[in-house]
Amino acid sequence: MSDSSQPEISGIRCETTVNTKRSYLLALLVLLAITQSGCVHRRMTIRSIPAGALVKVDGDEIGYTPVSVDFTYYATREITLTKDGYETQTVMQKVKTPWYQVFPLDAVSDNLLPFEVTNRHEFTYQLQPKVVVPTEELLNRGNMLRSETQIGQ
Repeated sequence: MSDSSQPEISGIRCETTVNTKRSYLLALLVLLAITQSGCVHRRMTIRSIPAGALVKVDGDEIGYTPVSVDFTYYATREITLTKDGYETQTVMQKVKTPWYQVFPLDAVSDNLLPFEVTNRHEFTYQLQPKVVVPTEELLNRGNMLRSETQIGQ
């Protein structure tokens, strides 16, 4: 045996064993870091016919159609579309969860895949033109209602 505190095994010190363990640990950490890069990119695109409607999702303005927005969780969303000359349309839109985002598979798709998964949802809405009552007709109805209330007194 040599004078050092490390025992020798056939002339090779035990430092080699320690270095090998460190190398394995480093390789494991690198592998873990690579596999932890998985993630799901969720995005919804909202279109309207005609285009150019202001879109609110859950009360937050996101832009004018066609517009896309990223989201974090799947749920029923309140989507409101507003455009001059058209009826305001509010829809409770379900954004369905894909099979790979259901527990316990979501842990794999969110964390362990070595690539990004993209999940896109597209919704298109037909806006209805506003029904405009002619001014003359509106005035006649108002006068008729006023006459009826005066007669009733």
